[in-house]
Amino acid sequence: MAMRQQPVNQGKRFKSVNVKSEGQGEAQQGNSQGYQQNSASLGQNDQHRQYLGEAKSEFPDFDIIHFGASRLPDDITEEDIKNFQCLFKEHCESVLDVVLNLQFSMVESLWQSFWRTGTEIDADFEEQLPKERLYVLCQSEVVQKYVRTCDYQMYQALVEVLIPDVLRPIPSTLTQAIRNFAKSLEGWLSAAMHEVPEEMIKVKLAAVNAFAQTLRRYTSLNHLAQAARAVLQNSSQISQMLTDLNRVDFNNVQEQASWVCQCDEQTVTRLEQDFKLTLQQQNSLEQWAVWLEGVVTQILKPHEGTHNFAKAARQFLLKWSFYSSMVIRDLTLRSAASFGSFHLIRLLYDEYMFYLVEHRVADACGETPIAVMGEFVGMGTNKLNKLMGKTMTTLTTASSASAVSPPPATNNNTTSKQVTGTSKSGAGDASNHETKRLKTS
Repeated sequence: MAMRQQPVNQGKRFKSVNVKSEGQGEAQQGNSQGYQQNSASLGQNDQHRQYLGEAKSEFPDFDIIHFGASRLPDDITEEDIKNFQCLFKEHCESVLDVVLNLQFSMVESLWQSFWRTGTEIDADFEEQLPKERLYVLCQSEVVQKYVRTCDYQMYQALVEVLIPDVLRPIPSTLTQAIRNFAKSLEGWLSAAMHEVPEEMIKVKLAAVNAFAQTLRRYTSLNHLAQAARAVLQNSSQISQMLTDLNRVDFNNVQEQASWVCQCDEQTVTRLEQDFKLTLQQQNSLEQWAVWLEGVVTQILKPHEGTHNFAKAARQFLLKWSFYSSMVIRDLTLRSAASFGSFHLIRLLYDEYMFYLVEHRVADACGETPIAVMGEFVGMGTNKLNKLMGKTMTTLTTASSASAVSPPPATNNNTTSKQVTGTSKSGAGDASNHETKRLKTS
């Protein structure tokens, strides 16, 4: 039965076959290639596990389903409620187990088994909670809220296992496997729940979409981090970046940005100086991460514990994005040799700022980051909707707006050449007068 199928013992299940009985030789020889492929896949999974985070010793505690003054659904008993809780928790534990073992494709079977849409239906499950009663429970708002909360807890645990550190290098094969998994989730779930009441489908899809989006964002952030690591470790590139950065007219940047952002001039100047100093010290990516976290703390600390914390976080991301866009614009018009390096660093820092702010807002809401993202999809509780408002829309806009098109680059064969190479072409869209003025300043 798929739902109760535990992750395989990788070292025992796929054993090589050394003894061939009469009449089985050809069949075993024909299957030998399949066994070799399975063994290779299992060996890769074993290698990948060293990059995973440690699962908590105990599965997240789920609250009980409490109807309070609300009536139980028709034909539903307290025993049905208890059985649903037990079966659903067991189901979530099974999902967690297969993901921990990187057996992503088994998740689809687990969903089909729980929602009774697979080819085989477990008799024990039907005895504990018949399919008809399961679907009646799915129409209850109390049960929907319970499932939503449990899903967020489970998916947050999965994210922390699959990507425990967004800056730590992980193999490209593992990154691709996670991204393929995220891409498949919505389709698997939709197919597995095609007979389930629509209200529950919406609840489940909102949570799984938030999970998939988080996996995609974190793997992209990790990819940017590894590309930027090479830049930050190259002393000649750092020197060129400092040279180009010192030519930027920050007074002009501040004048143009002040009307839009209305930031404290001293704060902007201090961040500019700190950035240059940190770049000059040729700090590692991890040290840059500490600096960025310090910036977030410095800006948001006055708003901690207030009702407008989320709004302040949103405004900070918008202002950070606007200022960095102005600096990139100046570097573009000057045809800075280190433009490629700055563009990469800027993309990474914008994404990492989003990551940090997302976690700070989740802490302020008393929710997990997955829950915060899921609420923004449209299935939110009143608490988060009132606290966060339209933060998701604005944050997404800020993140999308962060990508500034680089100036025309020379033909390069590799991504690393694009990053480390010099940008020798001018900004085609800028007027000649503006370009000459910047180059002589």
